[in-house]
Amino acid sequence: MKKIALVAALAATAAAPAFAQSVTLWGRLNTSVESQKIGSADRKSVVQNNGSRLGFKGTEDLGGGLKAGFNLEHGLNSDTGTATEGTNFWNRQSSVELSGAFGTIRLGNWFPDSYFSSVDRTSNHNHDTGTSSDALFSSFGFGARTNKVGYFSPTVNGFNFIGSVRAGEGTGPRAFDMAVNYEVGGLHVAGTFAQNNKFGTSAKRKAYGLEADYGFGPFLVTGYYQREEVDGFKSRDIGRVSAMYTVGQSEFHVNVGGTKAGSDAEFRNGGAKQYTLGYNYNLSKRTKVYGFYTKTDYNATGLGSQPDFSSLAAGIRHNF
Repeated sequence: MKKIALVAALAATAAAPAFAQSVTLWGRLNTSVESQKIGSADRKSVVQNNGSRLGFKGTEDLGGGLKAGFNLEHGLNSDTGTATEGTNFWNRQSSVELSGAFGTIRLGNWFPDSYFSSVDRTSNHNHDTGTSSDALFSSFGFGARTNKVGYFSPTVNGFNFIGSVRAGEGTGPRAFDMAVNYEVGGLHVAGTFAQNNKFGTSAKRKAYGLEADYGFGPFLVTGYYQREEVDGFKSRDIGRVSAMYTVGQSEFHVNVGGTKAGSDAEFRNGGAKQYTLGYNYNLSKRTKVYGFYTKTDYNATGLGSQPDFSSLAAGIRHNF
């Protein structure tokens, strides 16, 4: 009887579905040497981190078209080895999700999808990282990216929807983030919305965005417009356009952005403009060398004023 029971148990185990799980270690090291000038101070030489990161991600096939997944992503300063946000190790993303024909439900911490659908696609020469990243867009949504529940729809006829809500948990504002994307051929168009509710003495902030990019032959042209509101009043308009020309392994980039005068503390009594010229040479699909010049001019005076900034840089980026 014991032998029969053992055989039955082995048969039951063999008949059970064998779910497959895959886990990937990945990352990016992106470091540049720069000559930077801030305000009226003397120009200085800097070894600069540009969004370096280390991550683990994985999926498990649960059968019937259902999958589980996770993503853990740590931001690090490649020039010093320290974490980019204090002692928080998984400071860029820590999330778990279930996906199927219905789309994806995600829980945890991740960057605003309104950003990935708009600003990140426009300031693309160095992946919107480091000193040449977009310094002008309304970035308040990054401060409320934790404690989130999100839904990612499947793509139907080129359209998809992404939406998330943040639980304030008594220590911060409730927040909302949404993006609607349409993509066909070389064209991508997105409409975005982000909101942080009033909490304590902080203001209620909203940002509406519209982005479009189009690739044809060796060219890619992109642009976005964003309107920010603070406590229901228009704060400022932000915009940027960019272009890329590819020939062989070389990429030539240019982008120009600006914001009109705002009433918030960041751009009080003035606006700002920024432009960047960049060149990338792709040694492989994983590795590139690059150079750029970026400059940001701030017109603000008094409260919220910032010094002008410029940098001439050369760097190396490697993905693994």
